[in-house]
Amino acid sequence: MRIENLTTLIYITRGSDCLFIRKTRKGDMNLDKYLGIGGHFESDESPEECVLRELKEEAAIEASSLNDFRYRGLITFISSEYPTEYMHVFSASVPLSFELPEQACDEGELCWVPLSDIKDLPIWEGDKIMFDYLFGESACSSFFTMKFRYEGDRLAGHEEKCW
Repeated sequence: MRIENLTTLIYITRGSDCLFIRKTRKGDMNLDKYLGIGGHFESDESPEECVLRELKEEAAIEASSLNDFRYRGLITFISSEYPTEYMHVFSASVPLSFELPEQACDEGELCWVPLSDIKDLPIWEGDKIMFDYLFGESACSSFFTMKFRYEGDRLAGHEEKCW
């Protein structure tokens, strides 16, 4: 059974590139936005179990392919249009020689994007703040929490903390 307000995301790097999925499913709140791989919890799953299952389902990537797999943070996503979500964020890397398995993803298109270009993608505004904590100037080596409040697609307020 799917749990609606608990989700996971993982951002995987390969050298100076990051793996994204461009959401293409009609009716998806993330239509045409670029996100990490992830999805909703199922009953009795831990955050790690959920993100690894979603990674296998959406990108056919096995946990054994990952290096530096880490639980990085928790985001509270509040929206005027959608139910509140609690997103568990992970990161990992793969070797430069890693190639995506040949598998169509029914939720969107998988692509590698240079880290230098990720803030120029069609993404949620709060993701730009999170990317600083994951990859950039504010890189948080331990754990972060963030709270984003949206009015429609506009970021109306946020709080952030590195623990």
